[in-house]
Amino acid sequence: MTRFVITGTDTGIGKTVFSAALAGAMGTPYWKPIQSGLDEETDSQAVARLAGVRVRPEAYRLVTPASPHLAAEIDGVTVEPDALTPPEGELIVEGAGGALVPVTRNLLYADLFARWQIPVIVCARTVLGTINHSLLTIEALKRRGVPIHGIAFLGEAMPDSEAIIPEMGGVRRLGRLPIVDPLTPDTLAAAFEANFDCADFR
Repeated sequence: MTRFVITGTDTGIGKTVFSAALAGAMGTPYWKPIQSGLDEETDSQAVARLAGVRVRPEAYRLVTPASPHLAAEIDGVTVEPDALTPPEGELIVEGAGGALVPVTRNLLYADLFARWQIPVIVCARTVLGTINHSLLTIEALKRRGVPIHGIAFLGEAMPDSEAIIPEMGGVRRLGRLPIVDPLTPDTLAAAFEANFDCADFR
């Protein structure tokens, strides 16, 4: 069964594009528990446009574009952790920012991942610093007992980083999604098919 959580080493690195690619390739529903910022296309709308899969409604839609804990406070919303339990069945769940982004003042996304016990895919942007960011993310997840399915790289090729991170982190390298330009449903699907093996996600 295809059921994964997508997290990343930072914000704005392409997690949503990867989530769309994976959801589209596997025909799997997508869920973003908390959306912060509604002025531009939301992550759920982007996945619906790029993957054409069923998109489950967010548990919280926050107007302020900020970390969920701060956006909720500014918007006057109380985030209840029990409302963030993932639906049953096949699902791609996308977190916000990185694994240690606060959901509330007392709860990090990594803490939620530990509760859920759904295998996590770490997305790492191939830029300077990715070794440090990736290993810190992997270590934080492992310390909490979060199952890690593997790591997916996003961006231009960085052969040394793509080799040393899985080796030192003790995780599987799933593949690398290159920059897709123009970004359309067809170009994204083709890029994912060329760089990943769907068997690794079943």
